[in-house]
Amino acid sequence: MGLPGNPFWFLPLFLVILTILELTPSSKSATDYTSLVYKGCAKQALSDPTGVYSQALSSLFGTLIAQSSKAKFFKTTSGSGQTTITGLFQCRGDLSNVDCYNCVSKLPILIDKLCGKPIAARIQLFGCYMLYEVAGFAQISGMEMLYKSCSGTNVGGAGFEERRDTALSSLENGISSNSGFYTTSYQSVYVLGQCEGDVGASDCVECVKSAVQRAQVECGSSIAGQIYLHKCFISYSYYPNGVPKRSSSSSYSSPSSSDY
Repeated sequence: MGLPGNPFWFLPLFLVILTILELTPSSKSATDYTSLVYKGCAKQALSDPTGVYSQALSSLFGTLIAQSSKAKFFKTTSGSGQTTITGLFQCRGDLSNVDCYNCVSKLPILIDKLCGKPIAARIQLFGCYMLYEVAGFAQISGMEMLYKSCSGTNVGGAGFEERRDTALSSLENGISSNSGFYTTSYQSVYVLGQCEGDVGASDCVECVKSAVQRAQVECGSSIAGQIYLHKCFISYSYYPNGVPKRSSSSSYSSPSSSDY
């Protein structure tokens, strides 16, 4: 069934919620893996008169950045007791270690610039994301939708949705046996999917299937689409002239940034 387009429709009003900002791509190339996709900032600010949270957060960011030079996913905690902060980063599976580090190292600065110091925040770039939350922050389901983007350009003629759906079906089948990251193409439709690093294989498949269903409903005949759930994301792009070769820092977004 159809789902509301509002990116924070799923969050109960009595919870401290993340406000999601849908961002119009800038004029720079869509292949820039450090381009901002969306931000999520908790509405409740961090009460920190003694600076203990700021110290824990700074330590957390330092650990995450250090780990990003040698891992694509890392989750850790900082502080103790009520001041415990949990955080993680994840890079897209096809990024090199250098690109991963360059991407992740920008995230703490962006969190501070775009969110300040709320009790929880999440920043998603094309190539990586980071999130943190203070102990006690209300959890949401891994299947909940955080953000969607469907190209404003639609594909004319019959057969596109069948080709897209075949490609997405291949994504569902391939994701579980490829460590939670998989790309493939079918008749000029390129698809990509990734699950958060601590999600088990079966839960990863279910998350990707849910994202695929939402893409089919939400994006219709759009030439490209991205669906971000809490624990996974997928994208598809249609290239009428054939899927181009991709480098480690290539984007999985629309063929043209002006399509959004």
